[in-house]
Amino acid sequence: MKFIHFADVHLDSPFRGLSFLPSKAFNQIYRASDESLTKIIDLALQEQVDLVLIAGDTFDSTHPSPRSQLFFAEQIKRLTDAEIQVVMIFGNHDHMPEADLLVNSSPYFKLLGPNQQVEAKNFVTKSGFNYRVVGFSYLNNHIVEDKLPEFPAKDDRYTFGIMHAQEKTSTNSQNVYAPFTLAEIKDLNYDYFALGHIHLRQIISHEPLAVFPGNIQGRHINELGAKGCYLGKIDEETKQTKLEFHPTSPIVWQSVDVHLTEAISKNDLRDRLQSACQPQQTTYYSIRLHGAELLNDEEIDLVQDNSFWPSLPLDSQIVDLRFVTEEKMQLGDSDQESFEQAQKEIFSKKEFLHAALDWAKKDPVAEKAASDDQFRQEVEALAKIKLSQKLKGFADETETD
Repeated sequence: MKFIHFADVHLDSPFRGLSFLPSKAFNQIYRASDESLTKIIDLALQEQVDLVLIAGDTFDSTHPSPRSQLFFAEQIKRLTDAEIQVVMIFGNHDHMPEADLLVNSSPYFKLLGPNQQVEAKNFVTKSGFNYRVVGFSYLNNHIVEDKLPEFPAKDDRYTFGIMHAQEKTSTNSQNVYAPFTLAEIKDLNYDYFALGHIHLRQIISHEPLAVFPGNIQGRHINELGAKGCYLGKIDEETKQTKLEFHPTSPIVWQSVDVHLTEAISKNDLRDRLQSACQPQQTTYYSIRLHGAELLNDEEIDLVQDNSFWPSLPLDSQIVDLRFVTEEKMQLGDSDQESFEQAQKEIFSKKEFLHAALDWAKKDPVAEKAASDDQFRQEVEALAKIKLSQKLKGFADETETD
C-alpha cells in the first residue's frame, strides 16, 4: 500500500509583507501554494497511491475564495477519478460546516469527523489490504480539550490517526489546538499518525510513526527550506512503513550570513553578497550582514537600494537585508554603563513608539512600521553602526593630535 500525507496548504494565504516585490514576483509567490498542491496530486497519480491524507488548514480561512474552492475541488476530482481514496480533516484556519466544501460527492472522498467528533472509517485497497483512518475536524477555531482519549483502541488493521494539533506546553493559554502529549500517541500505538498545524517538517516519533509534514509552501522568511509532502510505502505482510519526503514547493526561503572582517570596496561588497546567493531553484533570501560597522554611509545606502541588486538567476529575490554589528564599542567604564542604559531606554518599545509618534501619525504604513518589533530592531542596528562610525572617527582624530 502507498499513501501521501500533507497538511497546511493555506490556499488564499495573503503573504503579508511582500507587497514591495515587483508584480511578477508577487504573483509568482501568490500562486506557489497552488503549484505545490498540483505537484503533490501529480505525484499521487504517478505513484498510483491508494490513499491521500490531508491533515487540516487546506484553506487559510473559513470563507475561502471561490477561486481556491474550485481549484481544490478540481485537484480532488483528479484523485477520485483515478479511484484514489482521499481522507481530509479541517484545521483551525479552515473550520467550516461540511456543506460549505465544494468538493463533489464521491465514494473516494471522505471528510472525517465534521462535527468535531472523533470518527473511525474502514477502507480496503484494490489489493485487499484493510486499513482504518481515525480523526476529527475542527468546527471552531480553538479546541482546548485533548481529543486523544476519544480515539478508539487499535485493532488488527493498519491504523492511521489524523489530527490537526499541537503538543501540550506548560503555558495553558497556548493549549488551544487540540493539545496532546507524545506519550498518548505512543500508548495508542497506531501504525501512523498524520499530523498537521506545525509548519516545521518533523518526525516526532519513529515507533510508532507520528509525523508533521510541515506546510507545502513557505510563506515568509521564518519558514525556511524545501516544503512538500511525505510518500509512505507499507509492506502489507509486515506492516512496516517507509517514508520519503518529496519537495514540491516552487519557491524556497533561505537565510544567509555574510561576514565582513575588514573594510571593503563597493564592487567587492556586491560580489560577496551575490556569491552568497547561489539558488538551485527560485529562492527568496534573507541576508544578515555581519561586521556592518565596517561599512561607510555610501555603502549602507547602496545595499539598501533595490536597484543595487541585479537579477539573480531563476527569478530569485533578496527580500530582507539586516545589519549586524560585531565590534563592541570601546568606551570607558562609566561611559559604557551610560551608553547601555541609554540604549535600553531609547529602544524599549514604549520609548521608541513615543519617539516615532509624529512620524507614525503621517501615514498608516509608518504607523504599522513604528509598532513592528523587527523594524525597531533594524533601526537599533543601524543606529549602532552610525554611532560606531562617529566614535571611530573621533578616535582617529584624537590619535593624530
